[in-house]
Amino acid sequence: MKIGICALGPDLDSEISPVFGRAPYFLIIDEETEQFRAISNPGFQAGRGAGVGASQTLISQGIKALICGNLGPNAFSILEMAGVKIYPGVFGLKIKEVLDRFKKGQLKESEVPRTPGHFGFGFGRGRGFGGGFGPGPKRHRHRRRGRY
Repeated sequence: MKIGICALGPDLDSEISPVFGRAPYFLIIDEETEQFRAISNPGFQAGRGAGVGASQTLISQGIKALICGNLGPNAFSILEMAGVKIYPGVFGLKIKEVLDRFKKGQLKESEVPRTPGHFGFGFGRGRGFGGGFGPGPKRHRHRRRGRY
């Protein structure tokens, strides 16, 4: 079985990356032979959709399991639909240690993404009156019977 691991470097002495879509490298490891290949993440510096692009890259490599730090909902659903088992929540370990834990069955498979979705456009203005662009609503004076 091929395992994909998010890595900060291109070898087994590298640490696992805390994020999936912005991981600099992915290590593709054959579980039986323990041979690996490092590929650079094409979505590492992408503006948007890094997780989706990373998911498609790993699926095209034929992985059946993914070990990573945090994983967003879009990437999670793409990987899940492709039948990839996902083991998120792994932080601060070297790839060798992660593989050892995986083989011993110490990593927990997840059925939900680790990070929430990102809604809106991130401007922080909410949807209230005025959109946050001024001092607030103005009071309009209406003329009634000749008075203000």
